[in-house]
Amino acid sequence: MSAGPRRRRLTGRLRVALAPAEAFRLFTPYGERDWVEGWEPRFPERVTDDTAPGTVFQTHADGAATTWIVLHREPGRSVSYARVREGVHAGTVGVTVARAERGHSDVTVTYDLTPLTAAAEADLAAFAAGYPAFLRSWQEAIAAHLGKMDQ
Repeated sequence: MSAGPRRRRLTGRLRVALAPAEAFRLFTPYGERDWVEGWEPRFPERVTDDTAPGTVFQTHADGAATTWIVLHREPGRSVSYARVREGVHAGTVGVTVARAERGHSDVTVTYDLTPLTAAAEADLAAFAAGYPAFLRSWQEAIAAHLGKMDQ
C-alpha cells in the first residue's frame, strides 16, 4: 500500500424536505429501500426495530456483500453503523438529523473507512473525490421519492 493517507473520513450534508423524525427513517435499513435503487437489507434474524443497537444486516452491491452493525441510535436524531466489505474496506457510517427552516432537516453523513487492500485504497480515494456528488445524488433521489409521495 502507498505511504499516503489510507483512512478516509468524509463528511457532507444534504437537506431533506421532512421534519427530523420523518427524515430519520430514510436513513434506516428499511427506510433506505424507499429511495435507494436495489437496496435490500437482509437480516440474519428477524427484527422488529431495524435501528436497535447490535442489529446486524447485509446488503449486496457491485457483486459484493457488505455487513452492517447498528452501533448507536437516538431515534429521530442520529444513527451510526459499523460496516465491513470483506477484503475491501471497514469502518463506520454516521447520520445526524437536525431541524432546519421551513420544517426541513439538515442531514450530516460521515463515512470513516479504512481500505483493506492496495486496490481498495485506490477505490476509496475515488470515492472520496466523488463524495460531494454522491451526497447530491442522495438528495436528488430522496427529493424524487418525496415528490412521488405528494402525487
